[in-house]
Amino acid sequence: MSAAEFSKFFAEIENTFSKEFATRDPQDLFEYGKDSTKVFEPKPAVVLFPKTTEEVSRVLKLCSKYSIPVVPSGGRTGLSGGAMAIQGEVVISLSKMNKMGPVDTMAQTVRVQAGAITELVHKHCEPHSLTWPVDFGSKGSSEVGGNIATNAGGVKVIRYGNTRNWVLGLQVVTMAGDILELNGSLEKNNTGPDLKQLFIGSEGILGIITEATLKLVTLPKELQVLFFAVEDMSAVLKLFHEVRKSPFAVMAFETMTHNCIEAVTAELGLKNPLATTASTYVLMEIEQPVTEKGREVLDSWLEKIFESGLVLDGTLAQSPREARDLWSIRESINECLAHRAFVHKNDVAVPVAELEPFVASMHALFETKHGTFEIAMWGHIGDGNLHINTLKPEAMDKGLFIEKCHEADQELFALIQKHRGTISAEHGVGLLKKAALHFTRTPAELVLLRGIKKVFDPAGLMNPGKVF
Repeated sequence: MSAAEFSKFFAEIENTFSKEFATRDPQDLFEYGKDSTKVFEPKPAVVLFPKTTEEVSRVLKLCSKYSIPVVPSGGRTGLSGGAMAIQGEVVISLSKMNKMGPVDTMAQTVRVQAGAITELVHKHCEPHSLTWPVDFGSKGSSEVGGNIATNAGGVKVIRYGNTRNWVLGLQVVTMAGDILELNGSLEKNNTGPDLKQLFIGSEGILGIITEATLKLVTLPKELQVLFFAVEDMSAVLKLFHEVRKSPFAVMAFETMTHNCIEAVTAELGLKNPLATTASTYVLMEIEQPVTEKGREVLDSWLEKIFESGLVLDGTLAQSPREARDLWSIRESINECLAHRAFVHKNDVAVPVAELEPFVASMHALFETKHGTFEIAMWGHIGDGNLHINTLKPEAMDKGLFIEKCHEADQELFALIQKHRGTISAEHGVGLLKKAALHFTRTPAELVLLRGIKKVFDPAGLMNPGKVF
């Protein structure tokens, strides 16, 4: 992109749209040019704020006319650099496209713009006893379009699956400015390959999602939140196996190491909910059977679990507030660790059956490669997704720390490949993981993926440099 071409482009933007449509304020450029990745420096040329799909289309036609690269921007909660503008791109923020349509209680759907906040979608549907079952710690700031573009997972994947399962239709705009309406609100549409699925999880490299028809589900009834102390990952998996055999629908099954709890309790001034200190903890949410003896069934199951010695200690939330407090511990880990130290993050997954041997091998690797580093780990056991965090020692140079972490990553990724896993479970590839994509994708797959990118974006202007 030449300076002359950008000047022509920006002049058309100023002449075509309102004064509030564009900003080049340095603070805005910094804020909207980044996501939650701490590795890259944002350097966008301008940030644009469309309010309609038609405005997105007009902007992309101008960008194509002047060969201007574009980065779509949502809630910027990603951790792979997928929404970062680092080479003078135009950022198109969807934050002002946040309208939500009426809830269709018969079809159990709702149509929303891509900038709708996840938690606000939940609140919008709640009066109808419905919800969009995509849930995670960043729901208060993440946006629907970003959730879809990254096929977000989160804490309820064990019950509901990833975002992909809860999207009926998409409205998207290609780099050429073409508006595509993909599947509308149809449950069944067997007329060839489903193009909307290409955009779900595409990380914005094929086009910009502007609206979505979301599939809803009835709110669960009797939820119970439990918190356990266990000896190690082996005990976590044994407990998980027992829960799978129980009469309860498992909504979430999360694990975390002791230093995660330490970071949260110290940062937020909270108490550990258990008197027993352990190396590993489990937070579990279940849907209790809605029967007269539902609580008796739960109490009997808990008695059996404690008698078996599977857990060292545990507590059952006695009120909605206690349940929220337990969840706040889990959902605050990422933020509290970031306050404690610079963190090198890995978001990986292996098949659930491979978790125990993988974790044992991983610890052995880190003893060799990260012997002086502190490792904090949490994860979603039901889907095999672990978040592995390496904390920088205070006295170590940041550059040296990153270098050592990247060296260790190569062996970690090889270990993940051996266990038939993935280098990125829910944060995508973005800028951070593209050099390691070959550990998860075959050369033949990459050829096909690049071919799909070329069809939708032949000039390579849409979120350039991401994924490939």
